[in-house]
Amino acid sequence: MENGDQNNMMNTKRYALLLAAHDSEYVKKVYGGYFNVFVVAFGEEGETWDLYRVVEGEFPNMNELEMYDGFVVSGSPFDAYGNEYWILELCILLQTLDSMQKKILGICFGHQVLCRALGGKVARSPTGWDIGLREIKINNKEFFTSQLNLEVSNHEIPQTLTIIKCHQDEVWELPIDAEVVAFSDKTKVEMFTIGNHILGTQGHPEYTKDILYNLLDRLLNNGSIEEDFVEATRSKIENIEPDRKHLEKICKNFLKGRHNPSYGLVEFF
Repeated sequence: MENGDQNNMMNTKRYALLLAAHDSEYVKKVYGGYFNVFVVAFGEEGETWDLYRVVEGEFPNMNELEMYDGFVVSGSPFDAYGNEYWILELCILLQTLDSMQKKILGICFGHQVLCRALGGKVARSPTGWDIGLREIKINNKEFFTSQLNLEVSNHEIPQTLTIIKCHQDEVWELPIDAEVVAFSDKTKVEMFTIGNHILGTQGHPEYTKDILYNLLDRLLNNGSIEEDFVEATRSKIENIEPDRKHLEKICKNFLKGRHNPSYGLVEFF
């Protein structure tokens, strides 16, 4: 475990990043590693964030789970339906956290592995890669009004969000009691919730466009995608900005449990 603030162990809020990917050289050089990217996106002053590199077999002690207020499961180049030992162990951990009603935010691979762990089905998308920017449609305003304590108003609840995507697998079947929150013309489950404690999002609220551009280059260099695909994707997204801050705020407020009226109203715009 790596600790975001070893000297302040008595903070009232404590979160853990379950990192399912190795740091790329670019992210290490520019951001100091993915841990920093996630803490910038979701962290707040006065919190403690811990890092567990689950992709390397590093997991929190089961006896220490209770001290955490929430967990974030990152994206990964691995398949969420794979049988690598660490993926199976991650599924067991997620089942345990679900039984404890702990807040869990799953992103991309995290979204998919949450689905798998809790009884759903994940598989390769029949329509191939989805990389770049994608407009997703919000189809459950009740989620925003009840979980984020928002008033039903077009000024506060977006109808669509343009988000950063990079995946070739997707959720095919949801776990029991899961509910679709958002979908797109390519992916039928862009976001899902289970109760008040689980949120999965196929898109990346933590990514910036420069991280996406670097990821395109890496996928090209390792033969995962073709140069024509990269050029077409870059051309499509060059002059479009994602609604990154809006998706980030949705995820952050869910993770922090800001459906409690004591937090007051949260506005997106």
